[in-house]
Amino acid sequence: MTIKQNIPREIAVKLCDEIRGEHKQRGWISWFSIWGLNCWGCYKFTKGDTGKMCLSNEGGCAQVNKRYKLHERHK
Repeated sequence: MTIKQNIPREIAVKLCDEIRGEHKQRGWISWFSIWGLNCWGCYKFTKGDTGKMCLSNEGGCAQVNKRYKLHERHK
């Protein structure tokens, strides 16, 4: 379940890059998790076009929303 948040686009893209980088750093095992496959598919099938990626949908990307919420708590 995702909750619509007004995350600035630049921050959402930066968080998305961080999350993909973490999956890549963990290796192939991370890509075969639910979140890893979701992230891989989102990036692959949109060819990196941020206007088409999950983070641009009405609910946004669940991983980006969660990361943003954590960042906001620790400010």
